[in-house]
Amino acid sequence: MAARAPPSDTSDPDVIEFGIAALAARLDDAPVEFPTTGRRLCEAVDDTAIPVDGSGNTVELAEVLDRIPQDEFTSQSELLDMLHPVFEEQRKQAGQSVFGRLRALLPV
Repeated sequence: MAARAPPSDTSDPDVIEFGIAALAARLDDAPVEFPTTGRRLCEAVDDTAIPVDGSGNTVELAEVLDRIPQDEFTSQSELLDMLHPVFEEQRKQAGQSVFGRLRALLPV
């Protein structure tokens, strides 16, 4: 998922990636070859704090990998398909917390 940043003066708005989109971008930049394991993914990705919403809430890659039933992935699409519901649940939980609600009220 991704959300557009608030418009500023005359420049084009930036896109803030979060969830699966943010993870996919990091995997594209990392030296990852499939098939792979969760451990190898965590070692290959430079920044393992993955944004889960446009408010800046993050979750560690290892934590979301621990929430799925398998540890080996034959392709990037298989990995992302398995992680999608986990990121959605994390996004919902982050938005329901007191800090999540306060962050949503503040400008980015």
